[in-house]
Amino acid sequence: MHISSVSAGDAIVPAPRGSAEAARLAWSTLQPDRWPLPLAAFPSDAALVGGAVRDALLQRLGPEPDLDLVVEGDAIALCRQLSKRHGGSAVVLDPERSIARLVIQGWSVDLARLEGGTLLSDLQRRDYTVNAMALPLADQTALVDPHGGLHHLEQRQLVAIAEANLLDDPLRLLRGIRLATELHFQLDPASEGWIQEHRGRLQQVAGERVLAELEKLSNAPAGEQGLLQCLHWGLLSPWQGIDQGSPLPQLNPSQARALGLRECDCATALPLARLAAVLDAEGLKALRSSRKLQQRVERLRRWQSRLNHQRPLQDAEALPEAERLQLHLELELDLPALLLSWPTEAAQGWLRRWEDGSDRLFHPKPAIDGLTLQRHLGLKASPQLGALLQFLMLERAFGRLKGEGEALQKAEQWLRSTTAPSPED
Repeated sequence: MHISSVSAGDAIVPAPRGSAEAARLAWSTLQPDRWPLPLAAFPSDAALVGGAVRDALLQRLGPEPDLDLVVEGDAIALCRQLSKRHGGSAVVLDPERSIARLVIQGWSVDLARLEGGTLLSDLQRRDYTVNAMALPLADQTALVDPHGGLHHLEQRQLVAIAEANLLDDPLRLLRGIRLATELHFQLDPASEGWIQEHRGRLQQVAGERVLAELEKLSNAPAGEQGLLQCLHWGLLSPWQGIDQGSPLPQLNPSQARALGLRECDCATALPLARLAAVLDAEGLKALRSSRKLQQRVERLRRWQSRLNHQRPLQDAEALPEAERLQLHLELELDLPALLLSWPTEAAQGWLRRWEDGSDRLFHPKPAIDGLTLQRHLGLKASPQLGALLQFLMLERAFGRLKGEGEALQKAEQWLRSTTAPSPED
């Protein structure tokens, strides 16, 4: 189903042989009858573009795919009009370029005014050929493909439309690696060369956007390969510290399956472990990540560094009790991310305990609340009270007390042993 390329200035011509078949396949996959608003709600010149077209042709659409449509007129006004008629919320994304989003019934529908005034001009400005295909809503037998994206899909190649297009938004340099990784495509030599040559331009992009691409890459099934490519080509150098954390090649789905991680836990642990392997907390801060993510990465990297990677289980179980408790307090939610880099047998034993929500060490909880201690023992809020609560938590975690009654007894003993005698005594 090869389609000949046409220039951006040419008129749209009848679909070449094979593209009509591809269009029918795409629409069959897209199932527009399931969309939260009918096709007739959009203007006759509207066309579906970008990732939804690509993924429909690859048969990899999710149940509620993000829909990107271009129109000739004011997309923001159209979005508001659709919201008023069909419900949902209209959100203005870019007032200068007339881009808005309709969030409706769990779907996200992005509407944008055509760049350059025509559909072909708009597609000419996009990043990669597989993202520069369009499906006109008014003709479900037409696939507009001026740059051979359909052929590149068949060849499993990711090809940049032009060097200048990548430089128009340097995030596209990183996006190329991410898309190639997600789609299991090969970047063509010219695109590879442009990404490597202009990697320094990525610093011009807002940190939040760079981080969003890295998080998508970290979530991809083969994400470690894409991150390794980023490291090899130096795209992340501006945000990297000296210590690069755990070795990336171990952090892949096969390791997670061997460990026995549940799918929901793997979906959290694997991306976090990958991010922590390439960026530290300071790097994430420079990318304007949330404070919470910085803390999670900082804690994970600290414990990875604290435990010898050749004998992590022995090192962990030899920790002093207070330090062992601290490990489980800090990594209670993220322990699987630490275990991914452990030898399988050692990791499996800890994973079984972590999966047991009643395990008092792996899921430490206060033995008694501070107000109860204050009421029964006449204590005031103070560093002493904090130290007592920590002591009781330690006793509970290692199985040396059960219930509130024992906690109060232990508290009284602790107070007697830590209260210095007065001079009169």
